[in-house]
Amino acid sequence: MTSDREKANFRSKLGEVPHKPGVYLMRDRLNRVIYVGKARDLRRRVGQYFMPSRRMTADLKTRALLESIWDFEWHTVQSEPEALLLEGRLIKEFRPRYNISFRDDKRFLLVKVDPREDWPRFRLTRLKTEDGARYFGPFPNAGALRQTLAFLRKKFGVLTFGKGAPTARELKSSTYQVPRKLSDLSTEQYRERIQQACSLLEGSSPEILAELEAEMRAAAAALDFEKAAELRNMLENLKQTTKPIHRYTRAYGHRIGAGIDPAADIAELAEALRLPRPVRRMECFDISNISSTHIVASMVCFLDGKPSTSLYRRYRITTVKGQNDFASMAEVVRRRYRRLLTESAPSVREDGPGIDASFSQENPVEILSKKRPESLPDLIIVDGGRGQLGAACHELQQLGLWDLPIIGLAKEFEEIHRPGSPVPIQLSHESGALRLLQRIRDEAHRFANGYHQLLMKRRISESILDDCPGISPSRKQLLLQHFGSVARLRRADVHEIAGVPKIGAALAARLHQFLNEHR
Repeated sequence: MTSDREKANFRSKLGEVPHKPGVYLMRDRLNRVIYVGKARDLRRRVGQYFMPSRRMTADLKTRALLESIWDFEWHTVQSEPEALLLEGRLIKEFRPRYNISFRDDKRFLLVKVDPREDWPRFRLTRLKTEDGARYFGPFPNAGALRQTLAFLRKKFGVLTFGKGAPTARELKSSTYQVPRKLSDLSTEQYRERIQQACSLLEGSSPEILAELEAEMRAAAAALDFEKAAELRNMLENLKQTTKPIHRYTRAYGHRIGAGIDPAADIAELAEALRLPRPVRRMECFDISNISSTHIVASMVCFLDGKPSTSLYRRYRITTVKGQNDFASMAEVVRRRYRRLLTESAPSVREDGPGIDASFSQENPVEILSKKRPESLPDLIIVDGGRGQLGAACHELQQLGLWDLPIIGLAKEFEEIHRPGSPVPIQLSHESGALRLLQRIRDEAHRFANGYHQLLMKRRISESILDDCPGISPSRKQLLLQHFGSVARLRRADVHEIAGVPKIGAALAARLHQFLNEHR
C-alpha cells in the first residue's frame, strides 16, 4: 500500500459493524495493523474510538493511536472467551505497535491427560504436542480452570498434577475416596473415573451441572446462603470451563448486518424474569461518583429493546454528602417517579410520600396506567446489587409503586437480583436477555459518565473567572447565571457584560480584555 491510500469513511462503516462479540483491527495509512482489541459489543466498542470527546480526553498515547487510524476491520465470534483467545492469536501474529498485552510468548492454559499411563493424571500445560495425549482447551480463565480441576478431584477421585502412580499421601487423602479408596482400585477401574472426568471437560455431562444447580437451590431454600454461594461460583466455573470453544478460521467475508433481535431478546427476558406483561419499556438507573465534587445519575429508556434517547434523563445528586451509592440511588429513583406521580395526580406533592388516599382509592400504578400509560415502565433496572436494589425498592414503596417490576444487575458476575429473593438469577452469557440488560446498563453508565465529565469540564472552564481581578464569587455567579457559560461570556462584547448587575463599565472592559488574553 502507498501513503496515498484514502482514509475510510468511519461513520458509514460503523453502520455495518454488528452488535456481537469479536475482535477489531486498526490499520494505518500503509495498511499495517497497529492495534488489536476485543469487545463484547463490537459496534459500541469500535464506535467509541471515533467520538469527538474521545480525542479531547485521551492521553498522549491514545491520541497518537487515534490519529494513526486509517481503516479498521472486525471478526465476530460466539462468546467473550473466544474473543480473548482470538485477540491473543492476532496480537502474536501482527505484533501491533500499540498493544502491550500478549506481546510475549505466553499462551493460554491447556489440560493434558495421557491415557497410556497406568495412572493418568490431569495436568496443566501451555504447549500442545503430537505425543498421543489428550488435550482440552485452551482456557482463557485460568482461575475457573483450576477450580474445575479441584472439582474433578472431589467428584471423580482423579489425580491432578504430578506424575506416576499415586503417592502414599494421595492414597490416604480423603479427596480421592469417592466412593472407594484409590488403593482398592485397579488401573482399569481408575481409567473409568478418568473417562467420566474427560466427558465433563468435553461438555458431555450436562446432568452434573443440573445436579449442582439443584444442590444450590436446595441450600438456598434451607437458608444456607454461604453454601449456595459456593455452589453458584462452582457452577459458573464449570460452565465457563466446559463451554465449547469454536475454532476460528481467518476469513474476510465478515461484514454482516446487526446481530441483535430486540423482539426475541425482550421475550426471552420476560420469560426469564417471569414478568406479568411484555417488557416494552425499560428504565435503567446508574450513579457516577468518580469524585465527591459532582455526584450525578442517569436514567436511560429502551422502547421495544432499542434506545429512546429523547426519554433519557440526567440528575445532579443534591441530598447526599460524600460517595454513597445507596443513598444516591434512592434519591434519583424518588425524584424520577415522584415527578411522574406529580404530573398525573394533583394531590401528589413534590415533597410528599405518595398519593393521598382521599383523592382516589386506586393505587398509583393504576392512576399512571390510566392517565399516562406510556410513561409507566414494564421493568426498572438499577446498576448494582442488593444494596442499590433495596434503596430503590424502599423509595418505590414509599410512593405506593410497589407493583412495578424492578431488578438489580450486579456487574462482577452479571447477577440479577430480585426483591425478596435470596438467590440471584444468572443467565447464560450468550443469552439475548442478558445481553439486552447489559446494553441498557452500559448505556446508562455511558450517559452518567458523560454528564459527569461535562460538569467537570464546565467547572474547570468556570474557574478562570476566579483569576480575574475584581470578580468576586457573587459576581462570578451573576455572570454565569446571565450568560450560561464562560464560552458565551467570551463571545459577549463589553456593553453586554456591563449590563449584568454589579458589573460596571470599567470592570466589564477589564474582564473582556482578561478573557481575550487567557484563551
